[in-house]
Amino acid sequence: MRIAIDAMGGDNAPDEIISGALESIGLLDEDDELILVGPKELVIDNLKLPIKKNKKTPIENNQYTIINNQLSVVDAPDIIGMDEPPIETLRKKVKSSIAVMAKLAKRGRADAVISAGNTGACVAAFQMRMRNLPSVNRPGIAVVFPTFEGPVTICDVGANIACKPINLYQYAVMAGVYSKNLLGIENPKVGLMSIGSEDAKGNEVVKKARELIKSDKNINFVGNIEGRDIFRGVCDVVVCDGFVGNVILKLTEGLVDGLFKAIKHELMAEKLRLAMKFKPVMMRIYKKYDYNEYGGALLLGINGTAMICHGSSKSRTIKNAILASKKYHTEKINDRIIEYLSKTSIRTIDEQAD
Repeated sequence: MRIAIDAMGGDNAPDEIISGALESIGLLDEDDELILVGPKELVIDNLKLPIKKNKKTPIENNQYTIINNQLSVVDAPDIIGMDEPPIETLRKKVKSSIAVMAKLAKRGRADAVISAGNTGACVAAFQMRMRNLPSVNRPGIAVVFPTFEGPVTICDVGANIACKPINLYQYAVMAGVYSKNLLGIENPKVGLMSIGSEDAKGNEVVKKARELIKSDKNINFVGNIEGRDIFRGVCDVVVCDGFVGNVILKLTEGLVDGLFKAIKHELMAEKLRLAMKFKPVMMRIYKKYDYNEYGGALLLGINGTAMICHGSSKSRTIKNAILASKKYHTEKINDRIIEYLSKTSIRTIDEQAD
């Protein structure tokens, strides 16, 4: 398997990105290859590794440098900043690491792409170059929330902020397939995010989406849910539009971080010995709820494997993202999604669902 990694994506690039890639190599199979995409000289200097085989061949008008049997570098001199407008910037920076990665995947030179860079640019580039899976209208970003009751998959958290009912239905299908086959939840319970659990609650899109999801008897649909239900074990999959999902994601991250700081402050104020006694427990809990453990969020519905990582990703995040993308690819989740959607007639009522 060939995995392309955006060496310049995120707040801690390129050091942490490259470190994470190097840390993952020992955990991959011998025939797996990592492709670091970014300004060639900068990436090679940061690798601090001798070039074992100095063979260069042109790929997409960029130079492909083989470092060793499992590591190579593809030159991408342009960098897309986190605050740059996605579509406009992709048009201007055709040699950016995100754009070059997408081209590698499109032409079959990479089986997976990973970036901690500009989310909007990633979604736009991957969708434009890699295209959607058959029958998928819009891709959605799926992130796993670790909870006391078990992992909860939320889709979408930022790819599509103007959803149609058919999009939400397909998110339910794709996230359900992901939850079952990657997280091991045999019959995942699916909930639709709304402002109340009653059937009449929610806007028109949510109401129509509810009927679509409910009409698919193969989905273990529990109905509307509220934000507080995510951590109560009510469902294993949460479906929402990208605007709502992104707010949930960022709010939860801030809440967890603030809560741990508050507990630490209170323990330190009480007694240092007490704080030291509780430290191992706090570390175990923090690790369990740390997004770095999951690596990143998969862009479901894309014809390939695409993972978008947190902008503040560290080496551990990237290492776990590489391992997660390999598992997604190996388990053939896309094939399972295609098979599911090909058997349902619900995909044909898009115009009615609008």
